[in-house]
Amino acid sequence: MYKMMTPGPTQVSDAVLDARSLRFKQPDCDPSFVEDYKQLCLDISRLLHTDHETFILGGEGILGLEAACASLIEPGDHVLVLDNGIFGRGFADFVEMYGGVVTFYSTDYREAIDVEAFTAFLKDNHDFKIATVVHGDTPSGILNDVDAITRELKAYGILTIVDAVSTLFGEPLSLEHIDVLCGGSQKVISAPPGLTLNVISEDARAAINNRKTPIAAFYANLKVFFNYYEEKWFPYTMPASDINGLRAAIDAIAVDPGIFDRHRRIGEATRAAVEAAGLSLYLKNGFSNTVTAFEVPSETTADAILSTMLKDHNILITGSFGVFAGKLIRLGHMGNNANENDMTAVLSALDATLRKLGVPLKADLAEVFHQSLVQQGLI
Repeated sequence: MYKMMTPGPTQVSDAVLDARSLRFKQPDCDPSFVEDYKQLCLDISRLLHTDHETFILGGEGILGLEAACASLIEPGDHVLVLDNGIFGRGFADFVEMYGGVVTFYSTDYREAIDVEAFTAFLKDNHDFKIATVVHGDTPSGILNDVDAITRELKAYGILTIVDAVSTLFGEPLSLEHIDVLCGGSQKVISAPPGLTLNVISEDARAAINNRKTPIAAFYANLKVFFNYYEEKWFPYTMPASDINGLRAAIDAIAVDPGIFDRHRRIGEATRAAVEAAGLSLYLKNGFSNTVTAFEVPSETTADAILSTMLKDHNILITGSFGVFAGKLIRLGHMGNNANENDMTAVLSALDATLRKLGVPLKADLAEVFHQSLVQQGLI
């Protein structure tokens, strides 16, 4: 099996795989399963330092984004979509699907949203019920200051939906001004794909309960979970083995107090290596510490880099898609991938691959990466 160093799904530990292989409880009629689910949700909220309630839904992370929009948006609602990346702009599809009226706040895809400029925009443009924003837009690796952005939005009473699928537990994040936080199992959490997390504020719960129109979805409907614990009943059969695996992954995060610092140091060292070698990072600022994107050198192609990495080194990395298709290469250093040994192997293989494909490099990628970690005191 190849080494999977993509920006999600990530490598999964034996402990998580073992947990998923255990005999599982009957999720429909065993009340102890409800207790286990509830405790896992409480533990996730605790690790996020919030009193907001967490729900675990059976479906990949995109389900969480759609469920947030389906549950909050009513036909005719005005929704502000913050667009500085593919997933940021992609929120508009869900907004329009459920009858919302989209206004884009679009900025340079190479830069994080400028909070000062956004604040100035809001002064004259704040007649919105809901706003959507992405914390880390995975296709480019950009990171937005969601803490500051949501604080400004909430000052005008705007409900906020935040996509933190690629950053949850890898980048610090306050939920104080976030109404629906969306996460996924397959990124920093380092469990297999198949589960989404939605963390809901009291304001969001009230807005959902006070809708004038029914929610036009069932599977993508957060309200059907609101009374699961009191009723000891789920709206559909929960994926018990997946939840067992998530339990093991969350337990690992709980005993990893340096997780944010580890991601920061690995991210900084990876970017330092890419730049020292003479490759071009795509972004101008707002670098996420969970994924690094660099431009495909003119001497070769994305397909050639990816296929050579896999064929010669048995390492799977990825390009990007949408407006970035064929233009970027992405290295995933999130969750279980964010460690010295795996990233050294990736960068050593990437160095050999690029040189084989005729790309001149100014420095050894793995060597610079190692030296950066030494300078940071990580090793």
